Amino acid sequence: MEKRRDFEHAAEEIEQLFADLWQVFPFSRTLRRGYRPQVDVYRSEDPPMLTVQIELPGVDPDDVQLIASSQALLIAGERRRPRDGGHYQQMEIDYGPFQRQITLAEDIDPEEATATYDRGTLTVRLPIAPRPAPRESVSITVTMS
Repeated sequence: MEKRRDFEHAAEEIEQLFADLWQVFPFSRTLRRGYRPQVDVYRSEDPPMLTVQIELPGVDPDDVQLIASSQALLIAGERRRPRDGGHYQQMEIDYGPFQRQITLAEDIDPEEATATYDRGTLTVRLPIAPRPAPRESVSITVTMS
């Protein structure tokens, strides 16, 4: 299970590296498709929870879908281009559909997750699932077959 999470984390880092490369080389922006929101994830202790912050300026919260499982959070939606009309002289702002899957380092309780949207930032709070109490040691008797 841990190797799978490590692999998913590495895949997320590679995806982020390529997204960052598009930012470094401005001539390649025309090759970039859609909008990719930036994400921060941090853990707090009291109460134990993971908080995910997603930058979504200009995105209508009604256009965002959140799906949480015990080990991942999926954020999907669309940042729509304003319909002001007119002829663009410069186009640098990314628009379009987006989807981000965040692999979580700890199991969470998706039933207790909450989300708020304020000034272009979506904040998702994911309570960490309680760990089952460790069982006492049990003696096992070996018998002859």
